[in-house]
Amino acid sequence: MGKFRLRTKFLFSLVLVGVGLTAGALLVARQTAEQQVRLQINQDLRNSVSTFHNVQKLREKSLSRSAEFIADLPILKAVMTTHHVATIQDASQEQWTLAGSDLLVLADREGNVVALHAKAADFDRAEAQESVSSSLGLGRGNHWWFCEKHLFEVSIQPIFVGERSAGNVEGYLVLGYEIDDAVARELSQVAASQVAFLYGSTLVRSTLSPLQETELVRHAELSSDSALEAREIQLGQERFLATRVDLAPGQTPGVQLAVLKSLDQATSFLGRLNRLLVTLGLVAVVLGGIMVFIFSHTLTRPLGTLVEGVRALGKGNYDYPMAVRGSDEVAEVTAAFLRMRSSLQESQRKLIEAERLATIGQMASSISHDLRHSLAAVMANAEFLSDNNRSKPERDELYREILLAIQQMTDLIESLLEFSRTRESLRPTYGDLEDAIERSVQSVRANPEFQPVHMSIHKDGPTDGWFDTRKLERAFQNLLINACEAMSPQRGEIRIDIHSNNNAFEVRVADNGRGIPDLVQGRLFEPFVSHGKENGTGLGLTVVQKIVQDHGGDVAVERTSSEGTVFLIVLPASRGTPIASSSGDGVKTVARMEAAE
Repeated sequence: MGKFRLRTKFLFSLVLVGVGLTAGALLVARQTAEQQVRLQINQDLRNSVSTFHNVQKLREKSLSRSAEFIADLPILKAVMTTHHVATIQDASQEQWTLAGSDLLVLADREGNVVALHAKAADFDRAEAQESVSSSLGLGRGNHWWFCEKHLFEVSIQPIFVGERSAGNVEGYLVLGYEIDDAVARELSQVAASQVAFLYGSTLVRSTLSPLQETELVRHAELSSDSALEAREIQLGQERFLATRVDLAPGQTPGVQLAVLKSLDQATSFLGRLNRLLVTLGLVAVVLGGIMVFIFSHTLTRPLGTLVEGVRALGKGNYDYPMAVRGSDEVAEVTAAFLRMRSSLQESQRKLIEAERLATIGQMASSISHDLRHSLAAVMANAEFLSDNNRSKPERDELYREILLAIQQMTDLIESLLEFSRTRESLRPTYGDLEDAIERSVQSVRANPEFQPVHMSIHKDGPTDGWFDTRKLERAFQNLLINACEAMSPQRGEIRIDIHSNNNAFEVRVADNGRGIPDLVQGRLFEPFVSHGKENGTGLGLTVVQKIVQDHGGDVAVERTSSEGTVFLIVLPASRGTPIASSSGDGVKTVARMEAAE
């Protein structure tokens, strides 16, 4: 009873202290908030402007680096040396896609626009030429372009031929991003304020309402960010503290960003905050007192904490917080348990480290061997190719062998990158599964070694739906290559059957090869598992499994023997309403070449 009475006294004391501290904190918070609210709003506005400056510097650096990178690409330099406008326009499409920007303009050394790519359809070549001429007069670096209600932040970089130090300028690259509604909303979230972009007296983009935008244009007297002093303005029925940030010092007309923070919302929030604090304080005191009474027994039962720690360890949680308090038997058991847990954690860490090092060693060995083999082929053929005494057919053959070795290295790297991509990286489009398989067959047939193999596609029902056809082509290409390598090309035959129903597509890839050895059947889809292939990396089937599973399907070996192997790929039916196929059942022979006698 004495122990119970002491706990009761402790609990009452705890409740009284909590009530006193809560009431005092609420009183101080209310008085401080009432005195500092306007000053805080002004300070928030300054912080918003400073935050924008930091974000803008990062955006400018990123834009400049992207422009420098694209301008230094050898392919771009080679295209510019053609001086052919149509060629430059078409070839620069890939660089624009690589840059991921909203605008890409190429100009020759005299400043004449030779290529234009823009997401804004109404931004034409004449406007681009005018902007380029104006910006080149100001020099390289970052500039602002405005035309047809589109505002771009651009970076101009020279395109050098040869070494940059030689100063041989072949043309100029302009890379830019448009200040659109998404950018305005993003900056509004970063600055925690309303924002508006102005070009001179023209409002380009803002997060304000249409009525507030009209009123903002009339307030040309907003202060600049030189002193970061905010000015109170009235926009419609709402009061704001506002300031302007000059984005292009010295440029005429100027480009400015107006940053606004609502005074009315802050004042309204202050009243609600006062009532909310009082209510929350009372609720916290009542609920805190009740919870202290209900769960007070846990303070006197450290054994419960020990049990929870044991349960957490059983689930694999080695970081469950536990502390040794006192010197009784429970404290000694807790200390022994903590030592045991630390020992187990260290043993597990060493085991994981050993497995990781073994995996890294296996991967490095496989990759280095395959890359070294391809690089050796490139080096040897390049050396032979440098011999001017060789005939054109010989040089063409050497060139094809170099391309093949480079393709092998590219495929290896692409296979490794596939493992780092998540299912969200899929880009499904509506297409035909049969067409994707056919393109895979044609890709395999491009290898002269596999041309004698007979390959055919059979389908049962419609095969259209939503797929990432590029990845599916890679998956079926890997399966077909494995099948070709497992049989004699002169007698080889591969049959691809596509069966569709309302729920799924079933694709069977059957060959008449020598079958899968028992040694690797259980580990067939594991990385770096290969058998009987001179140049095999062991990644082909692993990539197939990942691509199929990313589509929500599965792949398995349906049967295998000395007479051949059948792989079964199951893909879920397309989302939405598939387009009915009018072809019906049929058999399409894709490739047939008989062995030379």
